[in-house]
Amino acid sequence: MIIKNSFSISIRNTIILFIALCFSIPTFAQKTKTMDKGQDLSILSDSATLTKGDYLVHLEKVFETINKVPVTVSSFKNLTPIAAHLTQDEAALALLKSRLTQTDRTPNLQNLQMDQTLLEELQTNNTDCLADLDEYEKELRALKTEILNLRKDTVLVKVFTLPAMRIMFKEQFAELKKKHQVMDSLLKTTTLSINNLQARTSANLINIKELMYLTDRQLETVSIKAFGKERRYLWETANNKNKGVGFRKFINGEQEISGYYFVYTRSSRLLLLITCATFFFWVFFNFRSMKQRDRLEALDDFSLLSPQPYLITFIMLFTLAPIFDLKAPALYIESVQIILAILLTLFFRKRLPKKLFYYWCTFALLLLAPVFLRLLGMPPRFQRWLLLFLSLSSTIFAGIVLRKLDEKAKRYRMILITGFIYAIFAVIATLCNLFGRFTLTQIFYSTGVNSLLNAVSLTILAKVLVEAFLLQMKSSRIRKGYPEYFDWRQVTSGLKRLTGIGATIIWFVIFTTNLNIFNGLYESLLEILIEKRTIGNFSFTFGGIVLFLGIIWTANFLQKYIAYFFGDTGDDDIEDNKGQRSKLLITRLVLLIGGFLIAVAASGLPIDKITVVLGALGVGIGLGLQNIVSNFVSGIILIFDKTIRIGDVVELSNKKGRVKEIGVRASTLLSEEGAEIIIPNGSILSNNIINWTLSNNQMRVDISLNIAKPFNSTEVVSQIRDIIINNNNVFVNKEPVIMIIPVSKLKSNIKIYFWCKDISNADLTRNIIIAQIFEAHEEKEIEIL
Repeated sequence: MIIKNSFSISIRNTIILFIALCFSIPTFAQKTKTMDKGQDLSILSDSATLTKGDYLVHLEKVFETINKVPVTVSSFKNLTPIAAHLTQDEAALALLKSRLTQTDRTPNLQNLQMDQTLLEELQTNNTDCLADLDEYEKELRALKTEILNLRKDTVLVKVFTLPAMRIMFKEQFAELKKKHQVMDSLLKTTTLSINNLQARTSANLINIKELMYLTDRQLETVSIKAFGKERRYLWETANNKNKGVGFRKFINGEQEISGYYFVYTRSSRLLLLITCATFFFWVFFNFRSMKQRDRLEALDDFSLLSPQPYLITFIMLFTLAPIFDLKAPALYIESVQIILAILLTLFFRKRLPKKLFYYWCTFALLLLAPVFLRLLGMPPRFQRWLLLFLSLSSTIFAGIVLRKLDEKAKRYRMILITGFIYAIFAVIATLCNLFGRFTLTQIFYSTGVNSLLNAVSLTILAKVLVEAFLLQMKSSRIRKGYPEYFDWRQVTSGLKRLTGIGATIIWFVIFTTNLNIFNGLYESLLEILIEKRTIGNFSFTFGGIVLFLGIIWTANFLQKYIAYFFGDTGDDDIEDNKGQRSKLLITRLVLLIGGFLIAVAASGLPIDKITVVLGALGVGIGLGLQNIVSNFVSGIILIFDKTIRIGDVVELSNKKGRVKEIGVRASTLLSEEGAEIIIPNGSILSNNIINWTLSNNQMRVDISLNIAKPFNSTEVVSQIRDIIINNNNVFVNKEPVIMIIPVSKLKSNIKIYFWCKDISNADLTRNIIIAQIFEAHEEKEIEIL
């Protein structure tokens, strides 16, 4: 059976071999024929054969990828700072957790709000750290993927597996081994570091969310509890003994948490310091400028500013400090109030009458007493009795002072209104104390005294800013040689209005913050402002409208007062500042146009809707506003073309005068009689303009006299020439022209032409020279007819 099968297989193989040989004969013949033609046999070589250079190219890729590891890891520069920040954040979170979970002290609303702000800053910092760590991890993962992809390269597999290749590239393998060890160590260390930091950051974010929830809950609890009965009525006796509250531990905790707060929220205070430093050097420079010109007597009417404005700068610093830190620690706010009260006492020491100064000192004591009372850690019941005494004293003190204030003091409405608030809050604090509402007692009493303190300091600050602006004007005018006197009432009225509004807003923000209602009011107002409203197809928000109007108002205010800042009040007797006035006019126009464009962009008003409004305005222009638009465009042309400038003496038709103002609609000429001639800008460009002072202030003056004969012509001409040349307002570079024209046998006519330096004094110079000619001819007995 086996023999039979073997025989069958051999027969089958023989047949297959025979068929293969039959098919291979034509192919062989074709190859032989091709070879016979003598063609190149290199096309039959193996093109996949790799050279040593090919292997080196692939090894170079390995070196490039491995070298990327230290470069990439070295770019992770934030790993060390992140680790330091996380250590600090963990310490701050541990302190916050101990503060929020303690039960031996009633939480302070101001401190709870500060804790909330600090937690928000911590959340932002940890979120940023986590984002950086995730980015680092992403780069590291991409690098690891690139390294793993090298294993898919078949050429590299051949190089690393064949012994012959390893011998051929022995040097490369030795260096590669060293780099691989470094790479492996860096990858492991960096990956572990990033993973640890990510874990710590995630844990911090979880703790922050828990503490934020705890803070919000305590704020709600304290706010609700403040209106309920927290303590016994004051007339009830306590069953247990009152204990102190750990003064040293409390102070240490306050200082530590305040330190963390200042570390995480330093940008706002840096802006405050820059603002106050700028104010100091601004005032100091202007005083020094006046002193160098020996003109300090011009500042005798300044009652608040001095050549060394150290004290007033510190008052500004501590007055504005609360507005830059609305949620600062209570210890910081109280320290600021104490320092501000001391600074104001030093400021008032030589400026207030003795009676008012004693009133102020009494108020300062009533302000400082509760702060020291709380910091000393006295038993709560003892604190309540002392607060009762202080609130009653404040009520009596406010009544006495308000009744004895004179009319001059009552002009300060802000202080007067705040005085009534101070008295009312003292009464409310007394009632709350009696009925066990101790939190409300502290809130109303501290708010009352702080509101009056802030009202006084902000009123002083508002007056100081007005004086500083006037100082800038006076110093600018004196530096430029302008007359010292100017009508300052128009300038100060607008500045007082602006500083008064600003002081009122700042006072209201601090006042509502002390009452712990600012956040609620702000969120409610913000909700109203940002809510989108729709009228037809037009969508808008009240916030956008308010922002638009605010920027427009600011631009208008700046363009109105920028000239005052540089000492230009529009005086008519200033002749040499035409160039500066023209520049200021261009600046005012840029401020208006730029303010409008910024207002449109910042308010979020839809540009397509504004385009529709402008299209409708174009229709209105076509129907009846041509003259207004013509005057507006003509005003812009006059400003930039400089055909006429402020201060030029011009003639327009039959009107002559000095250009007092170039507005966007009309310009104003001041005639020699004092009349103000208002001419539309379109009319100016459409008529011939005679500008006497376009390139210079010179003007040719002509005088005509008749004198009786006989006379010596040479002597008369010489005498008149001497009179003209000796006049200070005559431009001697242009020779005077004197001509004698015979009229009859009895008289001759003398024509005199000369140039004046200043056209504004041309008539005066002409009259003086005529009078001198008459006197000189009278001495020579020459009769002038």
